Amino acid sequence: MSVVRALVFLVLAAQGAAAQQAVSAAPGAVLRGLDKVNGQTQDIEISAGSVASFGPLVIELAACRFPVGNPSGDAFAQMSISEDGQRLFSGWMVASAPALSAMDHPRYDIWVMRCATS
Repeated sequence: MSVVRALVFLVLAAQGAAAQQAVSAAPGAVLRGLDKVNGQTQDIEISAGSVASFGPLVIELAACRFPVGNPSGDAFAQMSISEDGQRLFSGWMVASAPALSAMDHPRYDIWVMRCATS
């Protein structure tokens, strides 16, 4: 039983270390929008502190971060998305797990592709 506990402890410690990974801030992000009705996708480049639109959606990007030294790595972006003044999403979206923090809309999907570093 103590061997199992030791293995569980090691796994949890490794996950905690990974969660503490150093990150860099990027000046913007590349998002992808999907119109589920016509199947069209569009990449959206947006700078931190700026606003972009996709159909009737208004996207405000607060920040985009990525693992230090790996700008094409797992990006996560803090943003809010609204339609007609009603907030649909506010929080962090993670590129590697878009379903964890998805925007719920009957027609449109938005997700993070990567941080824009230039």
